[in-house]
Amino acid sequence: MPRPSHRSTRRTPRRPVRFAFLALLLAAVGPATALGPVAPLALQAPPDRPAGPADPGPGAGAGAGTRTATDSDTATGAGAVGTNPVTTTPTGRTTTVPTTVPTAASLRLAGRRIVYSYPGETPPPELLDTIRAGRAAGVILFKENAPSPEQLRVAVELLKTAAQESPSGAPLLLMTDQEGGKVRRLPGAPVHSARQTGAAADPAGDAARSGAGAAGTLADAGLNVNLAPVLDVFDAPDNFIDHFERSYSGKPEVVAELGTAFLAAQQQSGVAATAKHFPGLGAAARDENTDERPVVLPVPLDELRARGEEPYRAAIAAGVRLVMASWAVYPALDADRPAGLSSLVVQGELRRRLGFRGVTVTDALEAGALAAFGDTGDRAVAAAGAGMDLLLCSARDIQQGDAAAEALAAALDSGRLDAGEFRSAVGRVDSLRTSFNRS
Repeated sequence: MPRPSHRSTRRTPRRPVRFAFLALLLAAVGPATALGPVAPLALQAPPDRPAGPADPGPGAGAGAGTRTATDSDTATGAGAVGTNPVTTTPTGRTTTVPTTVPTAASLRLAGRRIVYSYPGETPPPELLDTIRAGRAAGVILFKENAPSPEQLRVAVELLKTAAQESPSGAPLLLMTDQEGGKVRRLPGAPVHSARQTGAAADPAGDAARSGAGAAGTLADAGLNVNLAPVLDVFDAPDNFIDHFERSYSGKPEVVAELGTAFLAAQQQSGVAATAKHFPGLGAAARDENTDERPVVLPVPLDELRARGEEPYRAAIAAGVRLVMASWAVYPALDADRPAGLSSLVVQGELRRRLGFRGVTVTDALEAGALAAFGDTGDRAVAAAGAGMDLLLCSARDIQQGDAAAEALAAALDSGRLDAGEFRSAVGRVDSLRTSFNRS
């Protein structure tokens, strides 16, 4: 929560007071945005401390067999909350620059782009209230949320009932990482890792069975989205992605074949698949973990497209419903921003060059790779501006999702985010959600 502001007790000359009051009055009746008039300015409390580096929660790391790096499974302690611009006065005190209060309509639109997470076994009342109000697109679940099949069923039923009570009644996107091998949030299929599938006697058949098995495990638990398969093509044995057995092969054509077999079988069983991590983490060295720190992959453009992106071309042709962008920086495409914050990558490569028309989803917003890109709100706005539809707030902190939604809504009201593009993103997410009514 924001710390309370500390007001000065010193008297202020009358002329500056009258001038400041007039400025606030003029701002309160300012111009309208594309979605209605800007709400009056309101003084806010100073921001919380900035988020620190990722602080992995219980079971972090592939060695624990629960959560693997460079993915939605990153966790910190408390998620960063949204902040407002701060200035320093001549006396050294910090004061918050007044900002617009997001409109209720914009908050509802923004919430429909947020994937929440929560700590413990039971969805907290504030999350259920947010879902009932129609201000959440989905929820990502982790092992700590599912200590037993019975407890998971109770939690999922609470989430689904809250969604049914929302204005639209649309199903939530209920998701987890069920890749196989070491990265399985729920007990059950698929048992084989991607590496084991690639080395099987019948790799394509094994991949299809794994995809169908993943769908069965998730559907039985009431979930409808899997953050899998991984389409990274490793370029050196035992590098980051190969070490955790998350790559099918070092050959892009093999990854393309097995990844599409997995996702097609899964989606045929009614569970949406997510291809990740675009445009590929196969060149990351053993210690290059975007959950923990910034990673730069200086792969030449022709190699990046021929190896890293090629499996995505096949996945898109096979109808994959979601694509997750990487948090690594690819200088051949954009030297300044991670892929998931770069319109050159998301809009240029993924949408225009490869023709993807489905839902884009970020990796974890709390990842250490984003340390230089502000707090939760800053990152959310940057990702949305780059073309990411869904924002993954996976720090097991309801305030993280709220902060992302509030920042998006404020950016929409101010015109920082284009209203037409914003509604298009919401429309893609809504279409994915309502498709589960027909399955």
